[in-house]
Amino acid sequence: MAMSVPELLISILLFFVLFFGIGFLLNMLLRMSWIMAVIYPVIIVLIVDEVRAIEYIRHPNESINALGNKMISLATADVVILLAGFIGALAAGFTIKTLRTKGYQMF
Repeated sequence: MAMSVPELLISILLFFVLFFGIGFLLNMLLRMSWIMAVIYPVIIVLIVDEVRAIEYIRHPNESINALGNKMISLATADVVILLAGFIGALAAGFTIKTLRTKGYQMF
C-alpha cells in the first residue's frame, strides 16, 4: 500500500519527536546519555518482526533469517520513518550531553 507524502512527513515527524522525548526522559532519569540509542534496535525488531521472542531461543537460525528477510522487504518509506526515530534517539543523547556539559543537572 502506497503512503502519501503528507502521511510520510507526519510519520517522520512523529517518530522523531516520540523517540526524542522518550530518549530524553530516559537519559534524564537513568543518567545514561545513550540509553535510547542502544535500546532502539530492539524496539525496531519488536516493531518489524512477526516472530515471537521465545522463538529466538527455540529456533534461532529460522527466527534470525525471518527477521533478515522482513528487514530487507521493508519499503523505503518505512526505512525512512524508522531512521527518523533513530535520529531522534541520537538527538536526545546529544541534547542531554550538551545540557550536562553546560552545567544543567536533571534529577
